[in-house]
Amino acid sequence: MTDRTVFLDGRAVVLVEPPLKSGGQAAVYAVRGDQQVVVKLYHDMPGPDQERRLTRMRTMSPLGGRPLDSAQPPELAWPTAIARNSQGKFIGYAMRRFGEPQHVQLVGLFTRSQRLKRFPDRADWRFLLGVGWNLAFMTARMHHEKLVIGDFSSNNVVVDANGFVTFLDCDSIAFTDEKSGEVFPCLMHTTDYSAPERQAGGPATAASDDFALAVLVYQLLTAGNHPFGGVARDSVSQSGVKDNIVSSVSYVVRPELVTVPRSTLDPSVLPPELLVLARSAFGIGVHDPEFRPSAEAWLRALDKERRQVKRCATRPLHVYGSHLNACPWCARATTTGHDVFNPPVPAGVPPVPPNPPKPAFGPPQIAVAVLLALLVIVILVAAVAGG
Repeated sequence: MTDRTVFLDGRAVVLVEPPLKSGGQAAVYAVRGDQQVVVKLYHDMPGPDQERRLTRMRTMSPLGGRPLDSAQPPELAWPTAIARNSQGKFIGYAMRRFGEPQHVQLVGLFTRSQRLKRFPDRADWRFLLGVGWNLAFMTARMHHEKLVIGDFSSNNVVVDANGFVTFLDCDSIAFTDEKSGEVFPCLMHTTDYSAPERQAGGPATAASDDFALAVLVYQLLTAGNHPFGGVARDSVSQSGVKDNIVSSVSYVVRPELVTVPRSTLDPSVLPPELLVLARSAFGIGVHDPEFRPSAEAWLRALDKERRQVKRCATRPLHVYGSHLNACPWCARATTTGHDVFNPPVPAGVPPVPPNPPKPAFGPPQIAVAVLLALLVIVILVAAVAGG
């Protein structure tokens, strides 16, 4: 294949063939001589509305007010330049590169083999809690700035070694241009994460984002189990995730209605507060968006739980909810022979004592620590002055 030249805001760059990845809408290419940038080119020539969208996005600084730790990547792979061909036609855009091995698709956290390969010695249940917290934080911030993710799934979010998340497909985000009033909708969605109103052709909203967030958080906390997995027992044909969502059939809420694989984790591994949120999202909240927990609600519950998790005394990477009296992962390994978090142990080899990974503290934790330190100083100064 012959490498091709495109122009990023007028600067000529050479794209490397073949593309890093390609989907139904576009392909993403590396840039020769620049490991920090990739270019997304649309398969079909985009229309003027998409060009206006990208042009407007180039003037925006979403989530720009949040202080970032030096080790934290941006939460959004926001467009950095408009891509044009040699005739000056708009054909795509450039963005910062978030690729392997530094960043892994969120779906990689849903299987033991990928967790052990990509996040060795640290991808325990507390780590997954932290990733869920970061997802909820990003979502809440975006909604606060009147941005709707729209096409929210495990394939367009990447995670780094510290559990920080980045959303990739920002050109599909829905927003309203504050200057012109033009509405830029999200036309894309992934059915396994789409609320019924989205599957019926409705617009992307903060509430549809909250539905997708609930599914993602549940998958993280159950090592990949989809809350609408399994087959509805009264279905005429083999129902899938999409059908179960539309029919509001979830084993998390009504287990008697669904036949699930033996490998499916019992929802009780979730702490009570998180389980209440899940059952609200996957029960009455499926068809009534007002009852879906918001990103802020998930954020508060996840933050509370990750501060009080328990750690197993016998097996590495076994961390679990504070509401449980015994390690559920050990019980599952004994029953099924499959350890959700640890690599298989050869027969006759005793388990290795746990070596807790160092927690990754993001900006919110740093900010809290700084505020507490300042508060102590103020109290001491006041005490000296009073004395």
